[in-house]
Amino acid sequence: MEKTYSPHSIEQRWYQTWEENGYFAANQDGQSYCIMIPPPNVTGSLHMGHAFQDTIMDALTRYHRMKGYNTLWQPGTDHAGIATQMVVERLINAEGKSRHDYGREAFIQKIWEWKEQSGGTITRQLRRMGSSLDWQKERFTMDDGMSAAVQEVFIKLYEEGLIYRGKRLVNWDPVLHTAVSDLEVLSEEENGSMWYMRYPLSNGMGHLLVATTRPETLLGDAAVAIHPDDERYKHLLGEFVELPLTGRLIPIIADDYVDPEFGTGCVKITPAHDFNDYEVWSRHKHISAIAELPHGGLINIFTADAAIRTNNDDYSLIPEAYIGLDRFTARKTIVADLDKLGLLEKIADHKLMVPRGDRTGAVIEPFLTNQWYVKIQPLAEPAIEAVESGAIKFVPDNWKNTYFEWMRNIQDWCISRQIWWGHRIPAWYDDIGNIYVGNSEDEIRAKHGLSADYPLIQDEDVLDTWFSSALWPFSTLGWPAQTPELNLHYPTSVLVTGFDIIFFWVARMIMMGLKFQGDVPFREVYIHGLVRDAEGQKMSKSKGNVLDPIDIIDGIDLESLVTKRVSGMMQPHLAKSIEAATRKQFPDGISSFGTDALRFTFASLATTGRDIRFDLARTEGYRNFCNKLWNAARYVLMNTEGHDNGFDLNPNTYSQADLWILSRLDQVVTATNDAIVSYRFDLAAQAIYEFTWNEYCDWYLELAKISLQSDDPLLLRGTRQTLLTLLETLLRLAHPIMPFITEEIWQRVAPITGNHAATIMLQPYPTAISEQINSDAVSEIEWVMAVILGIRRIRGEMNIAPGKPLSILLQDGTLLDQQFLNNSQIYLLKLGRIDTITWLAADDIVPESAIALVGDLKILIPMAGLIDKDAELARLEKEILRVHKELPRIEGKLGNAGFVDKAPPDVIAKEREKLLDLQSMLKNLTEQFEKIKAL
Repeated sequence: MEKTYSPHSIEQRWYQTWEENGYFAANQDGQSYCIMIPPPNVTGSLHMGHAFQDTIMDALTRYHRMKGYNTLWQPGTDHAGIATQMVVERLINAEGKSRHDYGREAFIQKIWEWKEQSGGTITRQLRRMGSSLDWQKERFTMDDGMSAAVQEVFIKLYEEGLIYRGKRLVNWDPVLHTAVSDLEVLSEEENGSMWYMRYPLSNGMGHLLVATTRPETLLGDAAVAIHPDDERYKHLLGEFVELPLTGRLIPIIADDYVDPEFGTGCVKITPAHDFNDYEVWSRHKHISAIAELPHGGLINIFTADAAIRTNNDDYSLIPEAYIGLDRFTARKTIVADLDKLGLLEKIADHKLMVPRGDRTGAVIEPFLTNQWYVKIQPLAEPAIEAVESGAIKFVPDNWKNTYFEWMRNIQDWCISRQIWWGHRIPAWYDDIGNIYVGNSEDEIRAKHGLSADYPLIQDEDVLDTWFSSALWPFSTLGWPAQTPELNLHYPTSVLVTGFDIIFFWVARMIMMGLKFQGDVPFREVYIHGLVRDAEGQKMSKSKGNVLDPIDIIDGIDLESLVTKRVSGMMQPHLAKSIEAATRKQFPDGISSFGTDALRFTFASLATTGRDIRFDLARTEGYRNFCNKLWNAARYVLMNTEGHDNGFDLNPNTYSQADLWILSRLDQVVTATNDAIVSYRFDLAAQAIYEFTWNEYCDWYLELAKISLQSDDPLLLRGTRQTLLTLLETLLRLAHPIMPFITEEIWQRVAPITGNHAATIMLQPYPTAISEQINSDAVSEIEWVMAVILGIRRIRGEMNIAPGKPLSILLQDGTLLDQQFLNNSQIYLLKLGRIDTITWLAADDIVPESAIALVGDLKILIPMAGLIDKDAELARLEKEILRVHKELPRIEGKLGNAGFVDKAPPDVIAKEREKLLDLQSMLKNLTEQFEKIKAL
């Protein structure tokens, strides 16, 4: 083996070997274990959330593959309608053209060409993460088979009356000119204003003061609402106000939606431009005062660009002065006109949540348009029952409450988008408004007896990307065809996903799976937290705290990191502060840590919590762990290659240390298996790490050195066999989390044990053998370690050199302590750097000694002649003085109300922890000073 662990020299080589040899492939034999990858956008690149959940999915897949399951980790990408169309539109805009210059068919062909050339970034990055996906079965949500599945589902739902076309409010992106889902809307608090406007009562007896953050929408008002119990206004019910600038009369109505404490307690109701107002309108639209308004009160004032529309209906509702103005220009003009008329009382500063499109940054407008909808309630009921009955289990269990909350208050699902890239809606219209739904225009003409020249036009819209994603668990397996893969792998085993898409994806897959397969799409849903930075902040471009997993694997220099973080920002004014923060945090860039260290970090963070704080310091620690494992393997190979390692049928002799470590291995195997099957990868990583570092490397390898110096050939065989057995088993145990380093080492170790298999990937995962646990050996070696640690602690406290030989005394021990001493004295002498061990009787006089306790057993180290008393007292006095100087500074800071009130909680917690550490240090130093002084 190479002297130094170098991940880059092994990782891509091994991945290529695995993929070329088909080791990731599922087959038709054995019990299925299937995971569907949440399909990443074809435009995307790997982010920390992807890397985290891909580590979890790959660990599960590799674990079950080694357990003998027929594993399928299904790969694929999502066509990402809006995102992909934007990417290609930017490219053709750079040519000085628009998509309309190309036309629909040519533009879509342009997107397919882009996908073939540039759409594979994320799949290459998944390979870098070691993901053992069955690439031979890779799917794309726009491939022919999946498009057929989408069309089949749409037509069947339409024929059952579960898909309909209707005019309702949607989130409208005025730049993209399409409806967008809630997930594509980012709402953040911004500084704005509250305008207080006077709406005159129609009888001339005063006015109502109405507060709003969007004064331009008054052009579409249908009513002013008050709370039914508000004594200030209830006498006005049934009256009308004159809508400023329009001359229209609108009624005063009462509704529980109004908060009497907010603003003035009077709320303008604009049902075509506000979701809450739409709900109020829905409750009152039957009353004559609203029903008799133009459009029944549902008055749209905007174009698709969010400009003020023309009077293109039978009413002249929009004053000429505002027609054609952008909404924000219209706002300024309307506010100025209100002020001139004496109808503007005041403008107040106001913080508000502003919804913006995640792709464009444009303020999203609630907009009244014709869209296609899924009638969701009939589909939701069986999906709720599936979780209630336990057919689907959420892990952690509490996430089912989030699921129920949404499902029991579910709204019909808007599935149409006004773009070109996606599954075009299979609906055609004739000139008189009839809708025909079918697989093709030819099929529709034949079915309805329409002549070839009868005018039909296909709907221009495409389906929401989430529609095709909802079919992912069965469409990827070949449905609507009844394929062997569908019969074998559906329902799938587990879905691994973040909590933020329980509504948008998980729930919809459950509904569609039950509807079209008659069974749940997965048995379990493992919900993981959101990957945040080390301070707990959400990673975002605007915060400048995004980490690229590939940069952690490969490393990146400072200048490249700065360039990456400040380029393509939607808020360029933040670039300078982000550059400064990056230079301060990463003065030397980011070191190369390798994939295994990153994966182990993710596994160690996979708790049941909502948030995952990612700290590169942990990754550095796990890179050191990889180094530790590598060096341990080199030591084992140096002591076993070319030797008799006891793997034949001849007898071996095993030391107590051998029996102890084999027993502990068995316990760790049990703990790791239990952790993985319960999705506690943090506990699995902890068990592997602590056993490897603290017991195998730090203790057993040192104990084994003593046996390897023996003249007993049977003991040498037993110890060498144990060294190799331990290492080979440990590599299989860690393989699902750290695939590359374990494969590289295993290829050297396995042949020595007589195993000449091609890869560790297809070896059985370790299982515990309870008969292997030797409790006597465990107790004895734990006693040895406790005694040695006691001796080392005294050395540290007394500042005695680690290599200085000591004479120790033992007193007050039990018969078992004496037995352990007789059996394992050589370990104490060698590892404790001990000259002599003397067992004292209970009444023997004990010289002035430092003491450590192991149960009732006293470990005594006489101090006479061991240390320079005056020098040690001077050293301790200097340390005590240093702590005395530091303490008041920390105490003063924590006693300062200004600091405690303003500092972040984690900063205060660190200061408090520092104070406790200093107080403890002072106590220990003082006790040690008195102890030395008394010698």
